[in-house]
Amino acid sequence: MTPAAGFASRYRAAVADRGRLCVGIDPHRDLLVQWGLPESADGLARFGDICVEALGPTAAVIKPQVAFFESYGSAGFAALERVITGCRDAGALVLADAKRGDIGSTMAAYARAWLADDSPLCADAVTASPYLGFGSLQPAVSEARDLSRAVIVLARTSNPEGAALQSAQAAGRTVAQSIVDDAAAINADGRATVGVVVGATRAHGLDLQGLRGVILAPGLGAQGATAAELPELFAAADQQWLLPASSRGILGAGPSGSALRAACEAARDEVEAALRAP
Repeated sequence: MTPAAGFASRYRAAVADRGRLCVGIDPHRDLLVQWGLPESADGLARFGDICVEALGPTAAVIKPQVAFFESYGSAGFAALERVITGCRDAGALVLADAKRGDIGSTMAAYARAWLADDSPLCADAVTASPYLGFGSLQPAVSEARDLSRAVIVLARTSNPEGAALQSAQAAGRTVAQSIVDDAAAINADGRATVGVVVGATRAHGLDLQGLRGVILAPGLGAQGATAAELPELFAAADQQWLLPASSRGILGAGPSGSALRAACEAARDEVEAALRAP
């Protein structure tokens, strides 16, 4: 397999065709109400179906937030399976926002659940927490590498509670930078198996230039980040890998499918214009 293979080639093809934007599917109760849907598993399923139809053929990457589905139990997981399958069938890459993290056989089971071909929850990538030690994620990294998928690990998140740990110094660098560096070492093979989460809502102080993997940057839209701020905020990064994410800023346009598509396209165009600007 050539160095350009793996998740790298799949990601590059998706963003070349559809632009650099990740759209979150976060069916929290307020949105169900706003969309005129019942706060129930049936409402959740309808929400997911609308998103699949509108966003599956439009967005490069779609990120269902697993928590909003699993709170409805087995019916919620059934709706999530349909979202994942529908979006992938429509040509989008699906990033399951599960933020799993554990050790040994448990981590291996999480990896199989979200990345294995024969799992009903199989996605193209999954978010994971490295704060049991980056090495604890090895089962997921191995599964992703073997299947040309990716693990996107939390590095410098936008929530204020994360700052004390993620900005702490260890061996002359921050904890967050050590995570980026560990990811970059794995990505030296050119497959982009490991990406990082770096919030777009504040300065992060990370050197991301050598990562050679996806930089998921949540916070665009409702959380206050703007496309115009991205070039400066991620100046120390190879911006071909930058993947800004928006959830509520786009979902607020629903439940009209055409309005959702238009909101997605507008956000994508703003990102591309900002990142192309000299």
